[in-house]
Amino acid sequence: MAHYAFLNENNIVTEVIVGIDETELIEGLHPEIWYGNFRGQVCKRTSYNNNYRKNYAGIGYTYDPERDAFIAPKPFTKWVFNEDTCCWEAPIPYPTDNKFYVWNDNRTEWEEQQ
Repeated sequence: MAHYAFLNENNIVTEVIVGIDETELIEGLHPEIWYGNFRGQVCKRTSYNNNYRKNYAGIGYTYDPERDAFIAPKPFTKWVFNEDTCCWEAPIPYPTDNKFYVWNDNRTEWEEQQ
């Protein structure tokens, strides 16, 4: 069992499905090709384990063909992109004092939750 993401004309994920294993063929075609032809959309394999294309695809994610990676929408305006993981990160690391925090983008800081 494998997962496949369908992309629109802007490389935005519109749907993720469970499909056959990537080692199997459908009518002699690789599953990405067959599913894409069947739906009339580009189809890309994705993985919960992040073994394929850096991140598991979700609806609204962007597929970047240069990086061959799925990238989540930017969650906050001040977060920065990590080229190695293809993930957005806060400009300040999350505190490690075992308390709960939420990001305040206006103040560019983590705020402790009571």
